[in-house]
Formats: sequence, structure tokens, C-alpha cells
Amino acid sequence: MAAATTAAAAARVGLLYDERMCAHATPDGEEHPENPERLRAIWRKLSADGVASRCMIMKAKEAEDKYIASVHSQNHIKLMRSISSKEYDSRRNKIARKFNSIYFNKGSSESAFLAAGSVIEVAEKVAAGELSSAIALVRPPGHHAEHNEAMGFCLFNNVAIAADYLLNERTDLGIKKILIVDWDVHHGNGTQKMFYSDPRVLFFSVHRFDYGSFYPAEGDASYCFIGEGDGKGYNINVPWEHGKCGDADYIAAWDHVLLPVAETFNPDIVLVSAGFDAALGDPLGGCCITPNGYALLLTKLLGFAQGRIVMALEGGYNLRSIANSVSACAKVLLGDKFRFDTPDMQPFESSWRVIQAVRDELKTFWPILSNRLPENISLRSRPSQIELYSSGSDSEVEDLPDAIASVNIIQITDGIISESLSKLNLDEDKIATKTTSSNVMVEGPTDSVEPQNDGSAAVSTEGISSLSSTWRSELSKVYVWYASFGSNMWTPRFLCYIQGGKAEGMNIPCFGSHDTSPPRGSMWKTVPHRLFFGRSSTPCWGTGGVAFLNPEINHTENSYVCMYKITLEQFNDVLFQENRLVKENGESGKTESPDSPLIGLSEIEFVSRNKGVHLAPIKDSWYSNVLYLGEEDNLPILTMTCPSSDVERCRSGELPLCPPSKTYSATLIRGLMEGKHLDADAAASYINTAATRGL
Repeated sequence: MAAATTAAAAARVGLLYDERMCAHATPDGEEHPENPERLRAIWRKLSADGVASRCMIMKAKEAEDKYIASVHSQNHIKLMRSISSKEYDSRRNKIARKFNSIYFNKGSSESAFLAAGSVIEVAEKVAAGELSSAIALVRPPGHHAEHNEAMGFCLFNNVAIAADYLLNERTDLGIKKILIVDWDVHHGNGTQKMFYSDPRVLFFSVHRFDYGSFYPAEGDASYCFIGEGDGKGYNINVPWEHGKCGDADYIAAWDHVLLPVAETFNPDIVLVSAGFDAALGDPLGGCCITPNGYALLLTKLLGFAQGRIVMALEGGYNLRSIANSVSACAKVLLGDKFRFDTPDMQPFESSWRVIQAVRDELKTFWPILSNRLPENISLRSRPSQIELYSSGSDSEVEDLPDAIASVNIIQITDGIISESLSKLNLDEDKIATKTTSSNVMVEGPTDSVEPQNDGSAAVSTEGISSLSSTWRSELSKVYVWYASFGSNMWTPRFLCYIQGGKAEGMNIPCFGSHDTSPPRGSMWKTVPHRLFFGRSSTPCWGTGGVAFLNPEINHTENSYVCMYKITLEQFNDVLFQENRLVKENGESGKTESPDSPLIGLSEIEFVSRNKGVHLAPIKDSWYSNVLYLGEEDNLPILTMTCPSSDVERCRSGELPLCPPSKTYSATLIRGLMEGKHLDADAAASYINTAATRGL
């Protein structure tokens, strides 16, 4: 089996980024997972990590129609060329609805032709030896696009166009065999169909299949579709039976299917349909690959084609995970080394079955697959708790724990999977934690505190007390004031967190609290913290920023809060929901929430002494910082906001500051008016001022 080669110290890595491809967006600014921020977030990360400065930066140029026509029909090309023109203004949306999961706007045509041309450009330079490898940051993505149809966010099949170009238009470059690796969480249906009978292209797609129910929900994503005619055996599908597959599963597919076949095939170049929606935390994929996992998958491919690899961006919809994963891959291409700890996690039993079925289907064509799989492999039947917590398909959490998101540039140990999720060091910054495996509280003394830069503190392992399994009954007797500065200022919206359902303007419902009793009272107050609007969208409110309080006290500024008197049990349920910790069990249909609280009685005492607590188990969630705002009627006033590190990321531009959507803003104004402190004009001015001033 090919061993990963060491990239040259002076690796010439091309990096193509062009802001013009951000012009493709939803026509009316509606929320959509495939949006321009995907590219911008990656570019910011590569710049911040010093990766971009080490690469040869390239600009996009549009693909010529004749090259696109090698894989797409003339009718399709003509439509994509003209769809953004004025003549289509009145019927553009109607045409989009005829396709599966497609939108168009006035920037779509240019973006589509630039995306296709970009992958041609970088592939040509790598094939010619001008670059050792390259990454094309392109959108719209491409691997779903078929001969005469746009679908699945994809307008042109960028990788297929580039592959055909190398094989048929630039024969002088000597590219006779191409390996296409599609690690997007969705099946590369379009690419498969374009090379289904072509033995010059070995197409490998590893994807969620879910017995045919996962998008694009077509039967030809099964492992028994192996090509036809001369191409029989050159189409390989590894279809996972469910979500939650992670590093161990993907590396097993590499080691026991892809790498043995690729070594026999001996490609002249490797094109990667690099979707990152199988990443931990992606809202659509529901899988669990870490940035280190992607780094190892890519490292294993460096053993082929003299390391000539072209990565073309496909999916990936969690801004931070996609940025971290692309950065990890770029560092691999640049020659940086990675260490992967000895794994405690194992592939799923179902993944092992799929791998065996794939090998059985293909062993006639690739005799190396006739060898028996190892029999002493430790397998698992259930996902770990960290996977259950972090990879729900409806998650809106953009941030992953740093221990997952970051990648250490150190020595690689080939054949060993990425860092063990079951041993994540969530207190790497001496931030204390309740274990995420079951949110069980850890017993110990109560005198160890690490100060934080926002004036609050995080509880260390020694500082967390134990609560019994009856925590709900205990905390249902304890009252606190919950102070809201966002949409929960409007009582009908807040009651959704208590009683479930959704209020006017919300796109998705709340699960509600175990205790649906209404608040015992409410009142208004101002607090010395700055209100600001960060992030770019949420599933609940659509495109636009959401409200946060700067954790740092600022006595020159005040923000309005609406305070609700609720039980500490209810406060925890609100905290769970705000941080997307409550899920619906797809099998039982029942709602599931963490087994124990994030804020118990000892934390209340701690938070009142230290003015805040950063909840380490969810430290990179949006509202992981609980602040103490004083007392009212001898009860503590608590609110939840972002950590100070997020404020710094907003200041640096890593996280966007973004005005609220009209719907979200209207909800905030209704809440402020309900408090009878501001009229409509004053409330609108208050929101606008907070949304437009910098940090």
C-alpha cells in the first residue's frame, strides 16, 4: 500500500480565491446553508493561520463554453449563461423551483462559470508541474450537477469538467488516468454518471446513504453500482448506513478500499471533490470527521501521482468547521506534519459491514480486495456522547470545541487515526468542565478558580459539586431571574422556551422545558454591558446577526433586559435550548436533553462570587457564558451570552458583525415596546445603534 510521501519543503501550492464567486446568493437574502460566507470564512481562516501567504494566490477566470460542453448539454449551458440577465428577472425564481434544491440571482451566471474555470485552471497548472498541488475555493459547488440539470446547490460539475479537460483537451500533459475522490457527505451522483463507463477515471465516493433516504436519495449511490462497459469496476461507492460516522470509519474505508485500489490503478493526478459537510458540527451532514481526520485522509492520498492533488470545494455548511478543515488540508499540502494519537474510538460495526460488501462487489476487478479483512478489529455499535452532542443534523452551532477544531502541526504516525474524541481535553486552557459524556457533575472541593479575561471565571474540575439524578426536582424549588436582552424580551417568544412551539416570525419551534409553568413574575432593568449583533444567520430567524451582550462591564453604556422569575430547572432548559443541546430522537420521536444541569446550586454560589462562569463543556457554543448581573428580591439575576473569545473574534473580523434580519429586529422592538420603556421609534433606534457601532 502506498505510504504518504513527505511534501517538499518548498511545495508550490496554489490557492484560488475570488470574491466574485460570492455574488451567487439567494435572490432576496433568505437564509441558505450554501451562502457566500462559506468562502469568506475559509479565506479569513487561511489568512489568520498564515497559510494564504505561503501559497501562490490565484484568481478565477471563466470556463469557455466548449470545455463545459464536454459534460453538460448546450441547453444547460445556455440557461446558466443567461439566467442572471435582465430578461430572466421576472421568471428566475420560477425556473429555480423546477430544479431540486437550486436558487438563482443576478450573480449566479458569473459565479458558475468562474467556479468551473477555476478548477480547470488549477488542475492544468498542477498537471503541467507549475504547481505541486492546489486548492480551488469555489462556489457554487458541482458534484451533484448532471448533464442537463442543476441540482443540490450545484450548477456546473466543476471537477468533472476539469477531469475531462485534462483527458481530452490537454493530452500533451500526459494525464491518462485520474482518481476522483469525493469525500462530501452526499453522493457525487453527477460525477458518477459522467464517467460511469470510462476506465480512465477511477471514481470513489464515500457518503451517507441511509438505505437510500439521504440526499440525493437515489439508488445508484449503493455499493453495487460499480460502472458499466469498459468502466465496470472503476466506480466505487462506500455508502454509510447512518450518520455519526467519523475519523475511524473514513480511515477504515481508505485503508481497506480506496488505497489498495488506487495503488493498483496508479493515477497520474488526484482530484478531490472536497466537501466538508461530513465534519463534526455540520448542520446538514450529521457526521463527525475532525480537521485532523481530514488531514490524515489527505496525507494518505499524497502517496499517489507524485503528490499531484487538486482540491475543489464542494459542500460544508458549518463556517468554523469548514474553515478549520480546509486550513488543516492546506497545511498538509504545504508539507506540515501532523501527529495522530492512539485511537480509543473504532469504526461502527455497520461501517465494517459496508466496507466488506464493497470489497466483495469489487474483488473480481481488483483482486487485492480478495484478501480477508483483519479479524481482531474492535468495533462499536453506538456513537459516542461527544458525537451525539456535536453532530445533530439540525445543529445551528458554528463553533466546535478547540480540541476538536484545531490541528497541531507535529509529527505524523501513518496508519493511526486522528485524535481520540473520547479523550478530548476540554479543559486545555485550565477551563473546568462537567464531562460531556453524560454531563455528570464531578465531585471535589470548591475552592479552585481560574480567572477569565471578562472578569468572570471558569470552574475547574475541583470546583464542581455532585448532583444526584433527581436534579430536576431539587432545582425546581430554586428560583432565579433570567435576564434576556434578545428576542426573549418579547414574552410570547420567551414562552416558546418554556412551553414549546414557535411564535410569529420563527422558522423552527422550540422544544420547551420539562416544567411548562409560566414565569412567576417579570420586570425590566438596564445593565452596564454593550449590546451587539454577531454571526450571519440562524435557522430560527434567517439571515442576519443575533443579539449578544459583551461580557465585559462598561459603565458608560447600558442595555435593556427583560427579567423573568423562573426556576433553576427552567433556566437550565433554556440554556440547553439556546445552545442546541436538546434533540429529538428520530427512532422514538421523544425529546432528549442532557442528563444533568449546566448550572446547579454550587455554580450559583460560584457565579455570584465571580460574576460569571464560562461553561467549559459547551465553551464554544454561542451562549456558553453565564453572567451574574446582581440580585433582585434576594434572587440572583443571570443571563447567557458569548465568551470573551468570541468578542475578540468579532473585533478581528474572524466572526462577522451583522445587523439583525427584519423579522428578528421586529421581534426585539415588540419586546422593548412591551416593557413600556420605549416607543416604536426609540426601540428601533436602540436596535439600529447597537447593530451599526463597532466593538
